[in-house]
Amino acid sequence: MYAQDRNTSGKEVRTAGAVKSDDNRFEISKQLDIFNALIKEVEMFYVDTIDIKKTIRRSIDGMLKGLDPYTEYIPEDEMEQLKFITTGEYGGIGAYIRYREGGTVIIEPFEGMPAAEAGLKAGDRIVAIDTVDATGMSSDKVSELLKGVPNTKMTIKVQRPGEKKIRKFEVVRKQVVVDQVTHYGSYGDRTGYIYLKGFTDKSAQEVKSAFEDLKKNHRIESLILDLRDNGGGILEGAVQIVNLFVPKGKEVLTMKGKVSQWDRTYRTYNDPVDTVIPIVVLINGASASASEIVSGALQDMDRAVLVGQRSFGKGLVQSTRNLPYDGKLKVTTNKYYIPSGRCIQQLDYSHRNPDGSVAAIPDSLTSVFYTENGRPVRDGGGIGPDFEIEDEKMPTMLYYLYADKDYILFDYVTDWVNKHTTIPPAEDFVYTDEDYELFKKYIIGKNFEYDRQSEKALKALKEVAEFEGFTDEDSTLFIALEEKLKPDLERDLGRYEKDIKALISSEIVKRYYYQRGEIKHNLRDDKTFYKALEVLKDKDLYDGTLKPSAEKKEMKI
Repeated sequence: MYAQDRNTSGKEVRTAGAVKSDDNRFEISKQLDIFNALIKEVEMFYVDTIDIKKTIRRSIDGMLKGLDPYTEYIPEDEMEQLKFITTGEYGGIGAYIRYREGGTVIIEPFEGMPAAEAGLKAGDRIVAIDTVDATGMSSDKVSELLKGVPNTKMTIKVQRPGEKKIRKFEVVRKQVVVDQVTHYGSYGDRTGYIYLKGFTDKSAQEVKSAFEDLKKNHRIESLILDLRDNGGGILEGAVQIVNLFVPKGKEVLTMKGKVSQWDRTYRTYNDPVDTVIPIVVLINGASASASEIVSGALQDMDRAVLVGQRSFGKGLVQSTRNLPYDGKLKVTTNKYYIPSGRCIQQLDYSHRNPDGSVAAIPDSLTSVFYTENGRPVRDGGGIGPDFEIEDEKMPTMLYYLYADKDYILFDYVTDWVNKHTTIPPAEDFVYTDEDYELFKKYIIGKNFEYDRQSEKALKALKEVAEFEGFTDEDSTLFIALEEKLKPDLERDLGRYEKDIKALISSEIVKRYYYQRGEIKHNLRDDKTFYKALEVLKDKDLYDGTLKPSAEKKEMKI
């Protein structure tokens, strides 16, 4: 239907909006005709046989990627992944798997799930599932075989590192539920701690249950809610978690988009569980989306103090639309605005640079908003913490150790675990200097290679300097720097010993105590965590942070 106005003579006059709509419809029809003709011509005349499904899928993905990273096409055969994101559930054995040369390997069994219960371990190479030979099979194919109806049995044969004999495990599939509250407990002077790794339709209930247990059995008097590295998820879950700590009827966020009928305001609609307990929320650069709704809303309501680093800055909301052949389109439909009125979206996808890249909204174009108590906060760049803790930079070498395609670190930890039946509790485990010396010999023997960004940058600088003639008279400075920046594995293993030992220690603990133990172990040396404890212990500091100074009040007036 077209929008129409009438002039005084009674004749219908087409509005500018209607004309523009007609132009758009014509352009859509035109471009689809061209695309359809191109596909037919290519399929008929291209020199080699082409896979039409893959070719068109690349076209679809390329088109949607040009909008933003969150708009995507989900065909019917990938719907299981969407369900997992939404519910955190699937039928299977409960483990991360990955393909590496020669076949698919179990990377991490989940605590309390069938794989772990049956005795499967990280490093086990899957060689057969029931009567199907899985040797050399991709992780996608193996995943399909492992998933199935809960309570059905299967036999999994694996090759364990260091063993020649094939091990056989009887495993019963179950409805795998990945808990979003990975760990909770009591720390310091009756301070509760809850780590939430994602937002599903059950996250709020998990947080509520953990909090009620902490209050009843640990008698906590304050709370740390850890949302670091939490990439978000279900929006309603974020609203429900905010609702646990603020009164009924409070506005949490407003969504606004192109289709005004879809605009919506979310308010708390249940009675809260606690509106007075002091709360600190931990965030970092990987806290995004629903994490930012929770942290931002609690900050805007002056209900919690935020500690950590500035959050990611995703202020966009996606909805799903049904497509033919049981597919779905996950499409960005709205921006959201938290209680102060700010939108924290950092990247402006609607205005791309000539090369297609996207820039962050500059500080000069952001605006000041105010919390309920009158504290100034800004839009356009994530959620800023009340206490910023400097983010320690990960040395490049650690990144390559962790993401190494040759699995050198993974295999080392697997071998270490096979030689140690037990270890002390997660919070007490210490990776020794003697073990690290053995690791250094191991990795040097593997000829581990890693990229050095400083060496690359110097090479580029030297090429420019040579082109402009600055090295004609004296190149000794470049020679000295090149010598200093030459890769030296043994030297760097000493230089980054503390960081590497922490990484290895964390990986070892996870093999015995799963993700829960890994978190408990890492909290021992967590500066952000200890800052949160400090803020909660000092009532004047906590209360003073949530109340604006006289100077800030004058700014608001």
